[in-house]
Amino acid sequence: MNKQNQAEETMMLAQDLSRFRVPATFRGRSGWYVQLWWLVQASLFTWSPQVLYGWRRFLLRLFGAKIGKGVIIRPSTRITYPWKVSIGDFAWVGDDVVLYSLGEIDIGANAVVSQRCYLCTGSHDYTQPTFDIYTKPILVGAEAWLATDVFVAPGVRIGRGAVVGARSSVFEDIPELMLAKGTPAKPFKKRLLTGEQN
Repeated sequence: MNKQNQAEETMMLAQDLSRFRVPATFRGRSGWYVQLWWLVQASLFTWSPQVLYGWRRFLLRLFGAKIGKGVIIRPSTRITYPWKVSIGDFAWVGDDVVLYSLGEIDIGANAVVSQRCYLCTGSHDYTQPTFDIYTKPILVGAEAWLATDVFVAPGVRIGRGAVVGARSSVFEDIPELMLAKGTPAKPFKKRLLTGEQN
């Protein structure tokens, strides 16, 4: 055996996916229940006419989501585990939004999550060869607005009334009533409310 082959055999793998395991209680429901939700989402939820917001609210509540009154959720929205999602009164969730709810997602009342946003509560520990999966919750505060195509990383809190500009990526908390943009998103200006002066 030559030296190169010996080195390859003794080299530690950066990640060995054959050793990856999903923790037993990670999903929060049994495997059959998860599959049932995915089937319902792919059919009854997705195929529902756009105006049937009440029907989609009903389906989400049926699967354990906490959905407030008057919530607007488009049929193209994708929610991984609805029992880990809470959406406050009169909030909007736009077309092709992904709520990757491996962990908890809380969207406040009157908040807007615009089309193609991706809220990601899960990631992997790249320092471990087992590539362990973990979750951190996401909070979108009441009256906040995520403009189109915003990515929100695990553990991020978007403050009440904050606005995140289109195609931004948010890796750190955004304070309340601040405008933020960019990758990574940074606050740059206070949101002025009706009656406030420049």
